[in-house]
Amino acid sequence: MSIAERTESASIRPVARLVPARRATEGEGFPIRRPFPTQALMDLDPFLMLDEVGPVDWPPGQAKGAPDHPHRGFETVSYMLSGEKLHEDSTGKSQLLHGGDVQWMTAGAGIVHSEMPSARFRAAGGRTHSFQIWVNLPIAAKGATPGYQYLPGADIPVGRSDDGLIEAKVISGEAFGVAGGIGTHTPVVLQDWTVAPGGRGRVELPADHNAALYVFGGAVLTGPDGARVEDGTLAILAPGDAIEIAAAPGTAEPARLLLLAGRPLNEPVARYGPFVMTTEDEIYQAIRDYQSGRMGTIRR
Repeated sequence: MSIAERTESASIRPVARLVPARRATEGEGFPIRRPFPTQALMDLDPFLMLDEVGPVDWPPGQAKGAPDHPHRGFETVSYMLSGEKLHEDSTGKSQLLHGGDVQWMTAGAGIVHSEMPSARFRAAGGRTHSFQIWVNLPIAAKGATPGYQYLPGADIPVGRSDDGLIEAKVISGEAFGVAGGIGTHTPVVLQDWTVAPGGRGRVELPADHNAALYVFGGAVLTGPDGARVEDGTLAILAPGDAIEIAAAPGTAEPARLLLLAGRPLNEPVARYGPFVMTTEDEIYQAIRDYQSGRMGTIRR
């Protein structure tokens, strides 16, 4: 029996395209897997970037991060799975992130920040695994006051499928009757699903959202035909008003995936490195503002 035959009246989104993540290094030299932006896929409106950082086991004294750098015009999301990272920024704020924590930073009008291993973690070494996600801001919010929302891992709401075999950490959006704890400028869904062997679950998604899932452990089936999505692969989903995900047959370990969905902005995008605006002139202005110190500096 196909997945579609087990659904109710909702239109289940099929897989439109599979995009493998590309390996690269970022910051001081930490390893990433990146499904976009690449030559295969530039963005998934309103999402601009998805990086899986690690997993990597750092020897004592070797852990690497992202030193001071600017952003303007969008939001950065740091989701820690393991490790420890210290955020510092030009507004004078700092935040220590542990495994399970989320920081949703609005760069808005401009901010300088750093994301580095904490002194304790750098000295001791250990495993780090996280996600860095960029979400575009609508034109009306690109000049927003910089700041961030912090959500400790223990406070992330958790939803569960009817069979109890899927657990969804709901950072934003809704799943299995649970709503996320992060507020967003435009509707955005970001969730971390763990799919145990034999698990199957269905959740509704607004039909006007772009949607995708990125598998970062194991494999799952999705769509009315049960398309298989392997580790390190982004599945872009076609239109519909619900998704259904099932554990791949024959798997002995749980699968992990990120579910991303959002209402597209359908606005012009001009991007250069850490700046995402709507015109080239705005990019040139962002560069001038950063170089002249108008975005501030991190005081330590």
